[in-house]
Amino acid sequence: MVAHQITAKGKVGKDLAPLPEIPEKRYFSISEAALLCGVKAHVLRYWEQEFSQLNPLKRKGNRRYYQSHDLLLARQIRTLLYGEGYTIHGARDRLQGLARASRGAPPDEQQRQLDLEEMSAMPVSVVEGRKRLQYLHQELSALLDLCHHRH
Repeated sequence: MVAHQITAKGKVGKDLAPLPEIPEKRYFSISEAALLCGVKAHVLRYWEQEFSQLNPLKRKGNRRYYQSHDLLLARQIRTLLYGEGYTIHGARDRLQGLARASRGAPPDEQQRQLDLEEMSAMPVSVVEGRKRLQYLHQELSALLDLCHHRH
């Protein structure tokens, strides 16, 4: 049974099941990404069409390879659609609005803003808060590593 909640914006949304931690891994197949995001693979493929920001790498045979930032974005989309009750169009506008608000900020700052907004909507214990901070630290370290490898 799914419990309903009233979001900060007064919308009725679902209490979504907690998602597993994203492993420290560079690339994820679509099936792994689907499990980590709590949706089916065809939903991720559909979201790629609807949200231009969600753009996993495509390699030989058109296989998709998701990175951690893709998973974080997909999780944010899931929260907007399923948790906060946004429509596809509304969620797209919301993500674009957040991008405009953080224009000029580095891309990882935009993702941090999305993550913090999602986290601030959920009550957490001190232990859970520390886990989330550790997770964010790992994600930011991975992004820095990616930046160093590109230059």
